[in-house]
Parts: sequence; structure tokens; C-alpha cells
Amino acid sequence: MTLETETLEKLFAELTDLMGTRFSTNLSSREVHGKDESYHIPKLPDAVVMVHSTEEVSAIVKLCAKYQCPVIPFGAGTSLEGQVIPESGGVSLDFTEMNKILRLSVEDLDVSLQPGVTRRQLDTHLRTSGLFFPVDPGADATFGGMAATRASGTNAVRYGTMRENVLGLTVVMADGEIIKTGGRARKSSAGYDLTKLMIGSEGTLGIITELTVRLYGRPEAMAAAVCDFESLEGAVNTVIQTVQMGIPIARIEFLDEVQIDAINKYSHLDYPLKPTLFLEFHGTEKGVVEQAEMVAELAEENGGNEFKWSDKEEDKNKLWRARHDAAYACKALRPGAGMWATDVCVPVSRLAECILETRKDIDETGLLSPIVGHVGDGNFHTVMLVDTDNEDEMKTAIAFNERLLERSLSMGGTITGEHGIGTGKMEFLLKEHGAAVNVMKTIKQSLDPLNILNPGKVVAINI
Repeated sequence: MTLETETLEKLFAELTDLMGTRFSTNLSSREVHGKDESYHIPKLPDAVVMVHSTEEVSAIVKLCAKYQCPVIPFGAGTSLEGQVIPESGGVSLDFTEMNKILRLSVEDLDVSLQPGVTRRQLDTHLRTSGLFFPVDPGADATFGGMAATRASGTNAVRYGTMRENVLGLTVVMADGEIIKTGGRARKSSAGYDLTKLMIGSEGTLGIITELTVRLYGRPEAMAAAVCDFESLEGAVNTVIQTVQMGIPIARIEFLDEVQIDAINKYSHLDYPLKPTLFLEFHGTEKGVVEQAEMVAELAEENGGNEFKWSDKEEDKNKLWRARHDAAYACKALRPGAGMWATDVCVPVSRLAECILETRKDIDETGLLSPIVGHVGDGNFHTVMLVDTDNEDEMKTAIAFNERLLERSLSMGGTITGEHGIGTGKMEFLLKEHGAAVNVMKTIKQSLDPLNILNPGKVVAINI
């Protein structure tokens, strides 16, 4: 879908009248909105609009529908499968200034906010409330983007993903109509679950302009731990046994020796260059001690070395800051290289097998690619550092990625646990879901008959 110059000029004239200086066709602004954190080739939108309200978004979408112009929602730009890249040009809607926290209910454990609010912004706002929001993908992503990609993160093993933690949404549909889905009640049997439909739809079915999310009371006690292992298998088996025993661990992250090397160099740490687990325990003071002791025992049985844990805030922050900086640490391993971060998720019982085969595959290809993951729920990432201008190297990376996705599917897993489909995994969505993809296309065509909402993502629609 490429619009004629005359059509764009008419649309831009109306958008200028509507938005004034918050509408821009400036090249530098378009370049910022034409890329994300992935290896995918950037593409420029035709224009960028800074939005401040649901009503503005509705008015803009109505104009874009009138001229059949693509609309691409943009938050922090931290997506990893090309979700914010304008495949067909169009108008990029920037939500970063639509960042108000609208309502907080300590009694009901929920908060309503605009989509441009970031994870750290909400965390700061909640600091004196005794509450916290657990979904923590690492990057300081916006809530609109986190909902649109069904984000997960380090706390998912205990608290779930965005799918479980969004109660309701305000959404602008493809014709500009404003709808509300869900609500503040913790359960409902009223009609189709449109909230869950929108979560993970990557801006292809509607544009999220407000969210209500559930909060949790801050635990009485929290402790972080780190333990390295003599073997990758021993580390992963400790994870599996922890989950199978029902130990209510809050975070359990796996980092292979390549990732540990990257973190040591980037964050100035000195962890042994061995497969390592980062863990966190939440609960009462007594409960946290019991959890840590039980996992320490499992680790020892699986070849773990010293199990170091601490309830000091500075120790916890140091550990998790290093984990959250993992992507940047990977980039620093090969300056100037492109970062191809991909993820899969398998049943926990197949986790060790899948990671071991993947590590062997990486080593045999000669790629530089750390492995890191939220392994408590079977989700892990490989971070390939590739020269995107080297044709042979890219062919190697593409072939490895395909084998990884096939491996996950063969083990009853999925092609993505949290990064989403974007443009990068559309082909494999069909391999995972088969004829169900046709149902997805039917939903897309029903809700967005002109195919203007983030076209070229999740499912291919030709009109």
C-alpha cells in the first residue's frame, strides 16, 4: 500500500489543521520512528504525529481511513520483531507524550494510565503506595507497547504476563470508533473477551489509548540470589525441579557463560564464566529463607557451586540491573554488529534438551550468540550479533533461527514467548497454528477492512 503524492498532500493538510506543530514530516523525526531495537531494515513513515488524547487518536484514524493511509502506533521503540517499522509508510502515532497516570486505587489494587506511561515511571509513582506492577520486560517500555506485544519478563513465572494483568482497555478501532473493553472487576462472563483479543495484537486490530492494570502488594521480604553451575544441564534441571516442587519463586533467570562474559565486561562484575542462575524470592521473612534454602539444596544436587543470596536492596538492584542490561552487554561484545534477538518457549520438561541443542547448534555455526532467558516458564532468548552487511553471515543466522523455531515447535513449544510476531516470524506463525491463521486473518479483515492498522505485521493481508 503506497499512497499517491497528491493523496498524501491532502491528508497532511488536514492533519496539519488538526494537530498543528505536533504533526511533522521532518526527516530526523521520521528516521527515529522508522526503526526499533531489532535487526530489521528501517523504513520511514511519511509523517509523525505526537498525540495527547484518545479523541485526537480517533480523529487522526478517521482521517487516515478516509485516505486509506497506514497508521503505526509508536511507544519507546524497543520492540524486537519490527513491530513499529512502517512497512508501507503512513503515519506514525507517537504516544510518548500521552503519559498520564489517570487513577490509582490502593484498595482495589489497580491503576488506570495512558499508553505512553513507562514501566519505570509507574514504579516511581507507586513507590510510597506499598504496591507494585510485576511485568518487567527489562527495557523501559511503554504500557501501550507492552500490552500490544503481550510483554512478559523476569517476574512472569510467579505473576504472569500482560495477558493476565490487564483488566480493561480503551481502544480506537480502524474506523476511529472508540470502544472500552473489560473493566475493573476481577472477573466477568459478559460477552467476548475483547481485552485479551487486543493484548498481543501488535496494533493490527486497534490502537490502545488507555489501560487499567492490576497491582500487587509489595512483599514483606525479598531476597536475590546467584549461583553458577558446572554444566548448563545442571542449571536448567535446577529450574525444572524448582517449578515442579511448587516453590513460589518470583524470578529465575538463566544466563550461559557467553552471556555472563558479556555482563562481566559491561557491568564491571566478576561472576565465574559458567552457566548461571539469577533468582529472587518474595514472601515473609521466614518464607523467603525457606525458599532460598530449598533452591540452594536443589542447586547443590545439580552441580551448583556457592549459592549466594542477600536481602540487601543494593545487592538486589546490582544483580537485576546487570540482568536488564544484558542486551546492551551483548551489543558491546561486538561493537557495530546488528543484534538479532529471538525467543522461543517450550514446556519446562523439554527446556534442558532445547537449550543444550541450541547451544550446540550455535557453537557449530560459529555465531557469537549468548543465551539468556526467563526459564522458569520455559522461555529463553538467543542474541545473535551479526554483520548485517555480510551475506554469508546473515545466511548462517537465518538458517540457525529457522532451526531454533523448528526445534521449539517439535518439542511442543511456540515460536515466541514474548517478543511477538511483527514481520520477522509471520512465516512461522503459519507453521505453528496452521489453519487457525486463516481465522486470525478473518478477524483482522473484519475489524480493519482497509488494512490501515500497522499493515504487514502478524498476518499477511492483500487488498
